[in-house]
Amino acid sequence: MKKLIAIIIVILVLGGPFFIWNFCRIEPGNGSIAVLIRKTGKPLPADEVIALEPGQQGIQLEVLGEGRYYRNPYIWDWEIHPVTEVPAGKFAVLVRKYGKNQAAGGIIANDEHSKGILPEVLGTGRHRINPYAYEVRLFDDVKILPGNIGVVTNLTGNDIFNGVKNDFKNEEGFLVANDKKGVVSTILKEGTHRLNPFIYNVISVNIQSQRHEFAGDDAITFLTIDGFQVSLEGTVEFNIIPEKAPRLMQVVGDMEDILNKIILPSVHGFSRIEGSKKGATEFIVGESRQLFQRELEKFLKENCRKWGIEINSVLIRDIIVPQEIAEIIRKRELAQQEAKKYSEEIQRARSEAELARQKMLAEQNLKKIAADTEKMTTIIQAKQKGAEAEIAAQTQLQVAELDYKTAEAEAKAAINAAQAQRAIITAQNLKNAEVLSQQIAAYGSGEAYVNAMLFQKIMPNIQTIMYNGAGNGGFGLPFDSLQKQQAPAAPKTPPPPKAPPKPQPKPVETKQPENNAQTNGGDK
Repeated sequence: MKKLIAIIIVILVLGGPFFIWNFCRIEPGNGSIAVLIRKTGKPLPADEVIALEPGQQGIQLEVLGEGRYYRNPYIWDWEIHPVTEVPAGKFAVLVRKYGKNQAAGGIIANDEHSKGILPEVLGTGRHRINPYAYEVRLFDDVKILPGNIGVVTNLTGNDIFNGVKNDFKNEEGFLVANDKKGVVSTILKEGTHRLNPFIYNVISVNIQSQRHEFAGDDAITFLTIDGFQVSLEGTVEFNIIPEKAPRLMQVVGDMEDILNKIILPSVHGFSRIEGSKKGATEFIVGESRQLFQRELEKFLKENCRKWGIEINSVLIRDIIVPQEIAEIIRKRELAQQEAKKYSEEIQRARSEAELARQKMLAEQNLKKIAADTEKMTTIIQAKQKGAEAEIAAQTQLQVAELDYKTAEAEAKAAINAAQAQRAIITAQNLKNAEVLSQQIAAYGSGEAYVNAMLFQKIMPNIQTIMYNGAGNGGFGLPFDSLQKQQAPAAPKTPPPPKAPPKPQPKPVETKQPENNAQTNGGDK
């Protein structure tokens, strides 16, 4: 028994990994998925193909992506499928195969429990889609080229005749809201769009300028008031107004319908009505043709703009009239052109003469202006020189007045200084005179004072006195007078100043000059 158990253990140890690796391993490769199928559990209802609840038998909704997984082969089975690839320039629409059936007429699965087409789309790339749960349909991207717009039509939603009144304010009821079937007012701009084709239909509308020529069999033909048949050939350029395109597409149709139902009938109607009011000859004259063209363009613009069509231009290239009328009118036109030519030549000659006259007048005016300018320049220069001289004279006068005032001030200052100096000198002289009078009074007389002053000055330099006389004063050595003067009477108030001391001569012998010796020789 123990030996059997050991053998079983060895078999389990050695065969377990082999069994798990070969029978339990799920390994989807790159670009693959694994769909799980449960073998045991609660059976599915008869009308279901996908197990939506845990523990149910059948195909499971969730899939396994790239990788390595292990499942019990007794409970699970699996299938390997490729992933869903959406190439560039395309998108995918999913159709759900499980769930509740749609109501009568319904195709869109608006909840998670209904069969039908899913509103959302899948873009470019790889997607892990269970092929038993969903059907994948590929569609091309909706591309709106430059110069175009997309008009969108709802294919699903509430019907406009479901008892709810449509909004007639929305382009007179021709357009619907986004939750109803029909053409909506929303437009698609140029670019790439991914709209579910089961929900939306997109029509690309060219909004660039279009040109249509009415010529040959398409020429506009009508009868004039005088019964002649006239044909018009020309071109009309137009474009669709983007905001009006949804209503225009809904009411009128495509571009060919726009031409055949709106533009061309408008041109024909106007031409027949207005053309029948004019004679055939009026369509040959250039002015009448231009007037008819302007009126036609104005009528087309007003009539087509109400529909959402913009008329850019209307050009009438040719008006075809009967030859018998055209020849007569052509000759008349030639004669009128000749007359007009001669009239223009006469007018040109007159214009040249008038131009020459104007030129001469202009030259005269230029000379006059030059002379007036020179005269004004001379006057201005003279006035400027006079003004400069007057300013210089006034300046000199002001300078002279200033010098005069300065000199007068200096003279007054000098007079004041001289008067002050005179007063000082006068005071000094009076003081000196008072002192002198006192000194004279002290000596008794003026002669005594003079002699005293004289002796005071010369006595220090006398060395020898030679005397010959009676001594009567003066230079006769008046010692007697001098002795009397040395003892003057007592001075009156104020007391006189002291007399300077007499100098004592020194007994120095000096040689007597020869002339003195000769003169005074007898006295010696």
